[in-house]
Amino acid sequence: MIANTRVKPTARLVEVFSAIQGEGLNVGTRQIFIRFGLCDLRCHFCDSAHTWNAPSVCKIERSPGLRDFELHSNPVSLAILIEWVERQNLPSLHDSISLTGGEPLLHAPFLAQFLPSVRSLTHLPIYLETGGHRPEQLAIILPYIDSVGMDLKLPSVSGESHWTEHQKSLQLCFDANLEVFVKIIVSQRTDPDELERSALLVAGISQDIPIFLQPVTPLAESEQFSQVPVVAPSPDQILAWQTLMKKFVKQVRVIPQTHKMLKQL
Repeated sequence: MIANTRVKPTARLVEVFSAIQGEGLNVGTRQIFIRFGLCDLRCHFCDSAHTWNAPSVCKIERSPGLRDFELHSNPVSLAILIEWVERQNLPSLHDSISLTGGEPLLHAPFLAQFLPSVRSLTHLPIYLETGGHRPEQLAIILPYIDSVGMDLKLPSVSGESHWTEHQKSLQLCFDANLEVFVKIIVSQRTDPDELERSALLVAGISQDIPIFLQPVTPLAESEQFSQVPVVAPSPDQILAWQTLMKKFVKQVRVIPQTHKMLKQL
């Protein structure tokens, strides 16, 4: 008899917790956050650089919103993660489940098995936050997600450049009839030509896809992982950029990181 050598799926997590979404289209809604470890980008403005590598342990909230974390070893099995999400899922409390990171799509094979189970158990919509630079992995899990917030990385701000991948990822979401929006981090260093290129990229797929301009939150010196200074844009800059982009798309909203204002870090 041939032994069953199939490896059970696991994921490396940073934390699981309940909180108010502070960014993008879902701002103000209550979500169960599943934060995955690992990211293959190195954005200058990143305020989650602790997710770039996989930690040996993850933090799991015992009671939704109380920050009473317990520590568990990584990696985590599919069954255990479902158990943790179910523990968070009190009746009528949450609007959706947020997959965040890091870059969740680095765990695409795990998610392809996890998401159908967690959707059927919780009956909650699945929201994916992604850098939008891994269309092949995105295609694997598209049938199991309901909405996507795609970060479009401006080279002048992030130091990353993935225009082709962004276009492919956004097209995949649109073709799948998912609720999708684009988030663009802007700083004092933002190149307006890149914003125009971004607006044209989105408009080439659909003028109805919302774009959210998010002024960068300056990092403390101890958190700075780049030699490039991270400085928030001025009000005049933001107004000019919004005016520019609205020539091409219908919705361009400016929303800062509201969870930091609420001290939900």
